[in-house]
Amino acid sequence: MNQKNSLGLNLCFKEEENPIVLFREWFDEAKKSEINGANAFALGTVDKNGHTSVRIILLKDFNNEGFVFYTNLNSDKSKAIKESSNISMCFHWKNLLRQVRIVGTASQVSDKEADDYFSSRSYGSKIGAWASDQSSILDKREDLYDSIKKYETKFPDQNNVPRPNHWSGWRLKPIEIEFWLDAENRIHERLKYIRRKNNWEKVLLSP
Repeated sequence: MNQKNSLGLNLCFKEEENPIVLFREWFDEAKKSEINGANAFALGTVDKNGHTSVRIILLKDFNNEGFVFYTNLNSDKSKAIKESSNISMCFHWKNLLRQVRIVGTASQVSDKEADDYFSSRSYGSKIGAWASDQSSILDKREDLYDSIKKYETKFPDQNNVPRPNHWSGWRLKPIEIEFWLDAENRIHERLKYIRRKNNWEKVLLSP
């Protein structure tokens, strides 16, 4: 029989009072088992018409302040976030049989953070950030290739490509984080952390 923690959950849930610490431990495990996508998550937003949308994107940083991803500020996801900062994330690590759901509010990262991350990207990705008018209608794919060539000509120095003003990052500051573990007969184990001002409360959820 598997050992349990003080809450009656599998020991993988640890005894952490800070969910960010637990997320880091689970994330480190996921990087070993989910070789191609430990940092991939589903981002949920709602637009000005109340329509919800979900897409898979990549987590680039996280700490006690929140979870960070980068994108075009004119993309559909960014437009939705500007209308409603209430967003959600869901990580599913199939090989670990684990899931993490995060709910919170989004705010734009600082220019320095965006500049630092942008400078770490490959040359092709930097050019792509300039060339692609993300989420807009594309008449033909050749137009995108022409735009890429234009910016390659404009920024030939691979070590000196500035960050476009329309490209930055969003940080989700969590108010709820749920950790989920698959179990037999769908009697899954679920632990939710709820932010109460500056503290986190832990509650068990029925599967």
